[in-house]
Amino acid sequence: MSDRTVKIVYWIATGLVALTYLGGATFYLTTREMVVGIYEGIIHYPTYIIWPLVILKIVAAVVILWRPSTFLSDFAYAAMFWHLLIAASAHLVVGDPSWPPAIVAWIALIVSFLTQNRVRSTKSPYGDILKSAA
Repeated sequence: MSDRTVKIVYWIATGLVALTYLGGATFYLTTREMVVGIYEGIIHYPTYIIWPLVILKIVAAVVILWRPSTFLSDFAYAAMFWHLLIAASAHLVVGDPSWPPAIVAWIALIVSFLTQNRVRSTKSPYGDILKSAA
């Protein structure tokens, strides 16, 4: 792929992930009672994790967009990777049909991570993981 194409793919994937996280935080903030009902009644998670998730979703989205350091960016990518995987599996296990956004965001996150070193000037030491595996 050309550098221009990789840049477009990277920013679309990264923007989609950030939008998913910022949208999720906004949803949690604006429809708190509904979210509490989902956590208690459908997925059986404790409601005390809602506020930390709101904060961490906002921070993670800002970090992957702004990228103040590669350490923080890589940490945010790792946290988002596991969060999205756990979120999708939690929804699937209880039969809740709202799992597809987590899977789409998870795939976009992987694409963003794998293309970041071709776009960003400060390179992640883990961004070229496919080259080292080959």
